[in-house]
Amino acid sequence: MNWLLVAVGAAVGAPLRYLTDRAVQVRHDSVFPWGTFVVNAGASLLLGVLTGALVSSGTYALLGTGLCGALSTYSTFSYETLRLAERGWKFLAVANVGASLLVGLGAVFLGFDVARGLVE
Repeated sequence: MNWLLVAVGAAVGAPLRYLTDRAVQVRHDSVFPWGTFVVNAGASLLLGVLTGALVSSGTYALLGTGLCGALSTYSTFSYETLRLAERGWKFLAVANVGASLLVGLGAVFLGFDVARGLVE
């Protein structure tokens, strides 16, 4: 039954990623992929919270694997980084990689610590 929970979570996460990405990106007059950056950071934060809160396996399947898996996007991050480099914005490409890694890891640790603090 976990596969169904993953599918339901993904069915919500994928359109949420697209809509959030578009809403964020349209507000920035920049070639930097802010939309993807924001959805990946948000998914990392939520995944940290879920892990720290020690949710049930069903809840983790629905929200962690399904929702967060579809909400975050490594392939789009990779594509957008490649496009930045190809267009000559090498600094922005490197900044995207570094910032995405630091913010993603920071968000997952922050979410974990906050949830653990609330649970304990």
